[in-house]
Amino acid sequence: MIIPELPSYLESLGGGDYKGFIIALFTLTAGISRPFSGKLADTIGRIPVMIFGAVVCFACGFLYPLAQTVFLFLLVRFFHGFSTGFKPTGTSAYVADVVPAARRGEAMGFLGLCGSLGMASGPALGSTLAQATSLHAMFYTSSVLAILSILILFRMKETLIDRQSFRLSLLKLDRSEILEPAVIRPCIVLLLTTFSYGIVLTITPDVSDHLGVANRGLFFTYFTLASVAVRFFAGKASDKYGREPVLKVAACILIISMALLATVQDAPLFLWAGVVYGLFVGINTPTIFAWTIDLSPEKHRGRGLATMYIALEAGIGLGAFLSGWIYDNNTDRFFWVFGLGGILGIAALVFLQWGSKANRYKAA
Repeated sequence: MIIPELPSYLESLGGGDYKGFIIALFTLTAGISRPFSGKLADTIGRIPVMIFGAVVCFACGFLYPLAQTVFLFLLVRFFHGFSTGFKPTGTSAYVADVVPAARRGEAMGFLGLCGSLGMASGPALGSTLAQATSLHAMFYTSSVLAILSILILFRMKETLIDRQSFRLSLLKLDRSEILEPAVIRPCIVLLLTTFSYGIVLTITPDVSDHLGVANRGLFFTYFTLASVAVRFFAGKASDKYGREPVLKVAACILIISMALLATVQDAPLFLWAGVVYGLFVGINTPTIFAWTIDLSPEKHRGRGLATMYIALEAGIGLGAFLSGWIYDNNTDRFFWVFGLGGILGIAALVFLQWGSKANRYKAA
């Protein structure tokens, strides 16, 4: 909801050179907090972890209007990352607990569909509020929506059976508790493919301005609606045909979308590129989620999902930081920024193909 307006807001504070940090700092905190959220989801329960993430989101909506310097703004972005570091980990583990193994892809598709509906309406609503009222109204509205999610969570039944009470010692992590080695393969694919998401979040608001698209959230709406349209079917397809074949299709679509964004010259093609990118996201995300759950040990499902989210945040954060650095407010560099996203999409496709051949060789 607030992402499309954050680059111009930061620029108004005199921080135009720090646009890459808008996403990078957020994802850095989310990535750091993932091992803790994974361990807590496996010990104190899924719902407390979700509630903590939602509370952080609620609080940060009130802190942005108070951040009147570049440093304070970036500090709020850093702490806002805890919302993403906790809420999705608990949510994914909760859903994995309650759905049959044979329908995980379908369930992750449905979960992603619901999230995408929020992501589709959020950018357009945020930009409309900012233009019609003020940025402060946009921030406060985001907090109201966060508190509504907390009210829903209080009415849900915990799914973790052997729960422990929270104690500070649970925040101490052994080396073995940071990453789940069983899910490394899907995490590598996720890291390579979500690099492009960091690029899109950071650069497309400026592409919108460059092409004369007044509502910076419009691109996000197009790509998220396309994602919504395909997620449910993509999840079911991965249940039927396997995770890796579906991910290869997603990687091909990613490469096409990056090529379109790298060469776009007018607003209609820009929005169509958003549709193509949305198809990639809608196919890639539920399939990766389901593949991660497939490979995660049951007792460490939270850790497995947390590891996946670390890869997600690392990809987004690196994409945001490097794209901001390469772009450097020079519109002539759009080609190189999106071209880099396409190259990593090719790397993901090669890795999936190589992995498939290696598995066939082992089976033989």
